[in-house]
Amino acid sequence: MKYADSGVNIDAATRALARSRDHVRSTWDARVRNEIGAFGGLFQPSPGEPLLVASVDGVGTKVMVASLCGRYDTVGQDLVNHCVDDILVQGAEPLFFLDYFATAKLDEAVLPEVLAGFAKACRENGCALLGGETAEMPGVYAAGEFDLAGTIVGRVLPEHVIDGSAIKAGDRVWGLPSTGLHTNGYSLARAVLLDRAGLRVDDAPVELGGATVGDALLAVHRSYLPAVRAIWEAWGRAAVHGLVHITGGGFYDNIPRVVPDGLCVHIDPSAWAPLPIFHLISRLGGVAPPEMYRVFNMGIGLVVITPPDCDPGGVPGVEARLIGEVCAGEQRVSLPW
Repeated sequence: MKYADSGVNIDAATRALARSRDHVRSTWDARVRNEIGAFGGLFQPSPGEPLLVASVDGVGTKVMVASLCGRYDTVGQDLVNHCVDDILVQGAEPLFFLDYFATAKLDEAVLPEVLAGFAKACRENGCALLGGETAEMPGVYAAGEFDLAGTIVGRVLPEHVIDGSAIKAGDRVWGLPSTGLHTNGYSLARAVLLDRAGLRVDDAPVELGGATVGDALLAVHRSYLPAVRAIWEAWGRAAVHGLVHITGGGFYDNIPRVVPDGLCVHIDPSAWAPLPIFHLISRLGGVAPPEMYRVFNMGIGLVVITPPDCDPGGVPGVEARLIGEVCAGEQRVSLPW
């Protein structure tokens, strides 16, 4: 199976966005400090001031897994942590978060659980849950369905912005482990595990080591803010040449977003063991490695690019694994398939 077989076409989305670039750029002035394709938008209100960094996202069809499991507190955490990671890769720390909850008919038992998840993750990341919107839209959503979106705003000093321009040939590439699928690839995961294989969310395949399918799929998206702060404190901000959040598009689409022209990040997948849930999806769906590494994070949720003399793996509390290197080349990212 491929991602497109589950109804999601990454290439079509990329083409559509490319045709929209001029519309987006027509709204920009000198205060916008990023290029299209960055993980977050950089905006400097006035020269010399800190930059505001904003990002908006959702949790995709993970909400459907939450409904099947009857567990709604985790998806709120997922959304906050995902957004925190998206602005973190540009060097920013969060200020506040805004949420959007849409459903066919409000279930008074569901919304408080989702909001509790938002609040928990906001407290853990040190940002305020500033406000939100709740919308009932019967006819747009089927009975029992709901969707989530969230916007985060953070700040970063101009001299601390991470944009990948410091990346050089010879740099080392480190991976920080993920907790699971995080918030991407759920349409393919559901198509393989629930539709094709006929598993239920309370089944516990032997590959998952006692965990249920629901447990594995609802594992909370990790916030990498504490780990990256620890690396900055140990090695200084200048030692982090690039950060990549492995989200939708996996390794193939996300790493090129930060790599300068003329360089290529070579990834060695044998440097770590993918989480069991990914082995299960690959086996039951017959999903080939190139597709797996384009759709999923495969157990690495954040990529950290450093100079050769920096060792994030030696920082207490930071579990970092050396997974590749930066070399001269035009591909921007290379895996062995």
